[in-house]
Amino acid sequence: MKALLTKAAATVIVLFARAVTAVRAVWPEGGLPSLPCVYYANHSSHGDFVLVWTVLPPRLRHRARPVAGAEYWLKSWLNRFIGSDVFNAVLIARDRDKRTEDPVTQMASAIDAGSSLILFPEGTRNQSDARLLPFKSGIFHLAMARPHVDLVPVWISNLNRVMPKGEIVPIPLICTVTFGSALRIAPGEEKDVFLERMQAALLALCPNTVGGGE
Repeated sequence: MKALLTKAAATVIVLFARAVTAVRAVWPEGGLPSLPCVYYANHSSHGDFVLVWTVLPPRLRHRARPVAGAEYWLKSWLNRFIGSDVFNAVLIARDRDKRTEDPVTQMASAIDAGSSLILFPEGTRNQSDARLLPFKSGIFHLAMARPHVDLVPVWISNLNRVMPKGEIVPIPLICTVTFGSALRIAPGEEKDVFLERMQAALLALCPNTVGGGE
């Protein structure tokens, strides 16, 4: 019964997200990786991972798990049902004092089990005028732990205008999710160099960037 309810909820979420945003996906020339990978994206709305999840082809969507804050997705029955049952999110405790597991170990274990991850390296929603906030180091440590895993930059356009902060009713606007070519950490690559390269690859997909993807 719960499996049917979960599948029905997932279908409703996909249809709702597509109806409100008329979302359009832009794929890289070489296509998306067929093996487990990490989709890493800019983050300005609670709906960001929903949109990335929605546009993925079903064969890739079924194994894609967002990485999300445990405090938010465990605070109510409904949040827990959506976060844990529908999206099978990898829930990370943001409060270091309450952690019982290492976040990088959690993410690496999910990849080892055959899942792809939807990750937001900024670590929080970007409410500033900057196109990106500085990346946290988690993506670097994950890449060090699993250097064979592809890292796919994903730029989400317009969703922050569909769901502005403080609003509960979405404003219908067209959103675009642009996927870039897969990257990997280079042997011996330093953290700062790696993070700068990952940020540059993501920014190159932003439509407001010279040479961006649209």
